Amino acid sequence: MNVQTRSDDHPQHRELAQISPRGRTPVSPTRVLLFDHTAQLGGGEIALLDLIQFFDRSRVMPIVLLGADGPLADRLRGIAELHILEISPDVLHTRKDTLGSSSIVQLKTAFNILAYVLRLIDFIHTHNIELIHTNSLKADILGGIAGKLTQTPVIWHMRDRITEDYLPKPAVHVMRKLCRLIPDFIIGNSAATIETLQLKGVRPSMAVASGVDIRAYEQPGSSPLKTSNTNHKVRIGLVGRICPWKGQHIFLQAAADVLKRFPETHFQIIGAALFKEQQYELEMHELSRTLGIGQAVEFTGFRNDVADLICKLDILVHASTTGEPFGQVIVQGMAAGKPVVATNGGGVPEIVVHGTTGLLVPMADASALSSAICTLLEAPQTAESMGAAGRERVLGHFTIQQSARKVEVAYAQVLA
Repeated sequence: MNVQTRSDDHPQHRELAQISPRGRTPVSPTRVLLFDHTAQLGGGEIALLDLIQFFDRSRVMPIVLLGADGPLADRLRGIAELHILEISPDVLHTRKDTLGSSSIVQLKTAFNILAYVLRLIDFIHTHNIELIHTNSLKADILGGIAGKLTQTPVIWHMRDRITEDYLPKPAVHVMRKLCRLIPDFIIGNSAATIETLQLKGVRPSMAVASGVDIRAYEQPGSSPLKTSNTNHKVRIGLVGRICPWKGQHIFLQAAADVLKRFPETHFQIIGAALFKEQQYELEMHELSRTLGIGQAVEFTGFRNDVADLICKLDILVHASTTGEPFGQVIVQGMAAGKPVVATNGGGVPEIVVHGTTGLLVPMADASALSSAICTLLEAPQTAESMGAAGRERVLGHFTIQQSARKVEVAYAQVLA
């Protein structure tokens, strides 16, 4: 006799059925506040934007609150209920890599934090918020305090590695303490990110990869990699915010070496500087000229058609010099069927299967990076098979639909 199991009997589906408070099947969707301090389009903000679009609206009503207006707000309008509650400039523009005990205890900053928390409390009450989901370190602190004071459950979505190679030592100490005190649940964008929190079992957590909408990468891309075809100029790209730890300088140094062996190769740096890092971007333009490769390197600047540009690449490179919390751009490249060369740190090994979907190299090693790129250029069939395997891996593990369902499970666990 065949026994059929209803989809509702799956453990994950049972949890989703209990997404409302006190374990009741919801009559109306749970009102979730998704809070980010910035409206700039960093990696975490793009991941949040993607996530919001794929929530099951019969279960989750996303209410988005940003601490500033900007490009993220522009993209969210018409997608979700959006509110702007402006954060004072001294709090908003403090960079996470400059955080320390002195910046944390400044009297003016402390006063502005308190004032903002009071405004958040009013917002939570006015909009009948049932759950707070914060999306950045500043939002974690502000939203976490407001959640505690209103007895509203709080989920911190950690998209930063809490380590001394990523943040100042005082900030690392403070954030690890707060992780064990404030949130009811922690989502990390990788197992590596969660490990850096040193939770010691005090708080429940879940790793949820920043998935991609695979449909955006189903368009025809470049032809298979053929270095012997004089009509096909090989295109190699690095995608992401231009800043020192993203390793654009390493990419350019590697490009100079690759061009000695494959002089027709074209390199793209896709992205722009954010958060007061424009000086580094200017230095990268100068470095390309100093290396004598200016004609072979294109700086595209900020683009809204990143998926299109990735689909036209032959190889996608990730060159971060510090362990990446996750590495969403790597997933994007794999979704487009591109072989990837990535630095081996942080959450990246959770994405790339070395030798199968791409190649991993040591961080901050231009020689190793150029060698790996040349390995793929010398073996186009291997590169093509890696690209195909990478796309299959994304379909199995890194789609935005999978990410949204996992986040909904986390909501259910907190509210049960």
